[in-house]
Amino acid sequence: MALGKVQRLALFEAIDDGFCIIKFIDGPHGPLSDYIHIEANSGYERHTGIRDIIGKRLREIEPDHADTWLDMYGKVLRTGEPVRFEQEFVAVGRHIEVSATRVGSVEMCQVSVLFRDVTQRKKTEAELRENVQRVQLAMAAGAIIGTWLWDIPSDRFRVDDGFANAFGFDAAKGRSGLTLAEVVESVHPDDRDGLARAVEQAVARGGAYAHQYRTRRQDGQYYWLEANGRVELMPDGTPSTFPGVLIDIEGRRNVEAERDSAIAALRSLNETLEQKVEERTTALLSAEEALRQAQKMEAVGQLTGGLAHDFNNILAGIGGSLELMKIRLAQGRIADIDRHLSGAQSAVKRAAALTQRLLAFSRRQTLDPKPSNLNQIVAGMHELIGRSVGPGIAVETVSAGGLWAAFVDVGQLENALLNLCLNARDAMPDGGKLMIETANRWLDDRTAAQRGVPAGQYVSLSVSDTGTGMSPDVVARAFDPFFTTKPIGQGTGLGLSMVYGFAGQSGGVVRIYSEVGKGTLVSIYLPRHLGEESLENLAPAEGPSPGASGRKTILVVDDEPLVRMVAVEILEELGYFVVEADDGVAALKVIAAHPDIDLLLTDVGLPNGMNGRQLADAVRAQRPDVPVLFVTGYAENAVLNHGHLERGMQVLTKPFAADVLARRVKELAGGEGHEPV
Repeated sequence: MALGKVQRLALFEAIDDGFCIIKFIDGPHGPLSDYIHIEANSGYERHTGIRDIIGKRLREIEPDHADTWLDMYGKVLRTGEPVRFEQEFVAVGRHIEVSATRVGSVEMCQVSVLFRDVTQRKKTEAELRENVQRVQLAMAAGAIIGTWLWDIPSDRFRVDDGFANAFGFDAAKGRSGLTLAEVVESVHPDDRDGLARAVEQAVARGGAYAHQYRTRRQDGQYYWLEANGRVELMPDGTPSTFPGVLIDIEGRRNVEAERDSAIAALRSLNETLEQKVEERTTALLSAEEALRQAQKMEAVGQLTGGLAHDFNNILAGIGGSLELMKIRLAQGRIADIDRHLSGAQSAVKRAAALTQRLLAFSRRQTLDPKPSNLNQIVAGMHELIGRSVGPGIAVETVSAGGLWAAFVDVGQLENALLNLCLNARDAMPDGGKLMIETANRWLDDRTAAQRGVPAGQYVSLSVSDTGTGMSPDVVARAFDPFFTTKPIGQGTGLGLSMVYGFAGQSGGVVRIYSEVGKGTLVSIYLPRHLGEESLENLAPAEGPSPGASGRKTILVVDDEPLVRMVAVEILEELGYFVVEADDGVAALKVIAAHPDIDLLLTDVGLPNGMNGRQLADAVRAQRPDVPVLFVTGYAENAVLNHGHLERGMQVLTKPFAADVLARRVKELAGGEGHEPV
C-alpha cells in the first residue's frame, strides 16, 4: 500500500538525512526550466542551512548553478532511473551526497531527493590527498629528512635519526622517546605558540595535519621545515597515534624570501610609476587646459575681429556722414544734409541690429515673452517670407492642428524665422522648395538629453529646404558667431548664432539636420506654455509717430547724460512735461517734489546701489498705478524677472527710434497732460 503524504513525511522525519520532493515547472527560461520544493523534512535545514524551503524555486536559491541541478534531476525525471552522486551546493557552501528517484509517472514532474552533508569528509579527503601528494613529491625530490610517531595517550615521541638531527637531539634519545614539551623546546621562540595551536587543533579534530616552523639544529642555527602527519582516532573518537614526516623547505623559503623581496621592489617601482603617471597626467591636463585657453582666445579673436570689421564699417559711415554734414552746413548747402543724415541713421540701425544679434547669441538680449500661437505667427509672416525669398522658391506651410502655446518673444521669433528662411533661400540659388512646419513634440529623457534640454512637452518650428546642404564640419560650426560659408560681403555669420542664442534664452534649443546635396532642416524647440494663449501674437503695425494727446508728466531716469538728453528732448517735442534724474536716489527726491508723475521711464542698470527695478518697486509702493517703461541695453533678466512683468510695465531696448519711444509712452501714459507746476 502506498504511503500518504503525512506518513511519508513522518517516516523521513525519523531519519537524520535531508529529504525533499521537487516538482519541475515552466519558467522564463523555457518549459521545465525550474523546479519548486513541495515537501521537505527538518533534516533539509540541518544539512543545507536553508530554512523554510517549501515553496522556494531552484533559480531563487541557486541562480548561478541552476542548470547543473536541472540536468541531473531532469535525467531522473525523463528516464525514471534512480541516481546517486556527490555535488557541491554552491549557494550554501557545502558538499552533499544525493540519492534521487522519480515520483510516479513522468507527467507528475516530481523527483524525491534524499541527501546528507559530506562537506567535512570531502575536506578531510582533500587534505589527505594534498598531504599524500606533498609527501610523494618530497620523497621523489629527497626532501623528507625525518619521520616520527607520537603516542598521544602516553605523550611519547619516537623519532628517527633525521628527525633528531633536525631538532638538535641526540639520536639515541630520539629513539628512546621524547615528550611534546621537549620537541617544542627546540622550535624557534617566535614559532612555538603557532605550533602548539596547530597540534592542539589536529588532535581535537583528528585527520590530516601540516605546519611550517623553524627548528634549532645541532649547529645551533634555525632552519625551516614542514611537518606533515595524520591524527588517528579510536572508535570512540579519542586520539590515539600521530605519525608524520618532516620535509626540508629551507631552500623553498629562501626562494620565497627572494620572491617577496622582488615583489616589494616591484611594488616600490609601481608606486614610482604611479607617481610618474600622475605627474604626466598633471602635465597633460595642464597642456589640455592651455590648448582650451588657446582655442578660447582663437574664438574670442574671431569674435572681436568680426566685431571690429563690422563696427569699423558702421563707424566709418556715421563719422563720414557727420563730417559731410559739418562741411555742408559751413558751405550753406542745407539741401544735402538730409541725405547724409539718412546715411548716419541707417548706419546706427545696422549697429543696433548687429548688437542685437550678438546679444541673442550670448543669450543676453532683452526679451518680452508672451503666450503665443506659432501657427498665427507663421501665417502672419507668410507673405513677407514669400516676397523675401523670391518667386523662384515655392513656400509651403504645414500647421499642426491643436498646436500648444509657447511663451516666447514674438518679434524675436519672427526675426529668427526670417533668418532661417533667408538662409534657405541662399542655399537654393537655382530655386527650390522651402517648407515651414509646426508640431507638438514629446521629448523623453534620452532624446531631451541628446538635445540638451529637460524632458517634457515642446512646440517645434522647422524650416527645411531642398538646397545644397552642409557637410558635417560645417554643421558643427554653423552656430559660431561670424562663421559663414558665403563670399565676403554677403553675410555677417550672425544669423544662425542669433537663432541659437534666442532659442536657448527662451528655454529651448535649435538643431540642424543636413546632408550635402540633399538640403537642410533647422528645428527650433520651445517649451510648451500651459497658460492661456495671447491674442497679441502679431507685431503692431508701423505708423507715424503719435504726438501726446495732452501734457502728461514723465520722469526720465538714466545715468548716461547723452541718452537722457535725447529721451527728454524727444518727449518734450511730443508735448510732454519731463523731469529728469541720474540715479534712483535722485529720482525719489524728484517724485517727492512731483507726486503727480504719470509715467516712470527708467534705465535698468542704474548706479549707486538702486537699479531701475528697485526704483520702480519703491515708486509703486506709494503709487501702485504708475506705469513704468524700462529701458535697457542688454538682458538684465534677473532684474526684470525673466520677462514676467507686472501689469502696466513694458521694456524698451536701446538704441530706440523716436517713433518707437513715442508709441510706447502713448500706450502707457495716455490721457490729457497738464501745465508744469
